[in-house]
Amino acid sequence: MTTTDDAPRFADALRERGLDALLGRVRRFPDATRTAAEAAAAVGCELSQICKSLIFAADGEPVLVLMDGASRVDVERVRAELGATKVTRPKADVVREATGYAIGGVPPFGHVTRTRVLADRSLLAHDVVWAAAGTPHSVFPIAPADLVEQAGGRLVDVRERTP
Repeated sequence: MTTTDDAPRFADALRERGLDALLGRVRRFPDATRTAAEAAAAVGCELSQICKSLIFAADGEPVLVLMDGASRVDVERVRAELGATKVTRPKADVVREATGYAIGGVPPFGHVTRTRVLADRSLLAHDVVWAAAGTPHSVFPIAPADLVEQAGGRLVDVRERTP
């Protein structure tokens, strides 16, 4: 099912960026796509083709990290990239306040406040990735380079390294 009716702020963000063509590509599912695994199963893609939009607090300021669905964020690497003293995961109410969206539905752009954005290079391994479209039930496809550009992200390496 395709719709942006239940995420008007995100639909507006697409229009403001001249991405109207993506409006018709948003897919809403009856089951949640809150986690990367749920989203990949619903879409029928590889876990790494899901773009997670994760909010962290760097010295108390919200920061968005865009990460592929198969990887975990290395908080120490995020701290080093930002030159921060401390990076933590904020509570759900802080995420909603910073973005305007609930955890599990946070899109990569179109937030109520402007935050710094770090995008892990792992996203560039695919021609298309799927990201949350403003609800825990909807996702949209986008080329990774376009996603990073539209989010105002800086490409970095912040994935946890596997031994």
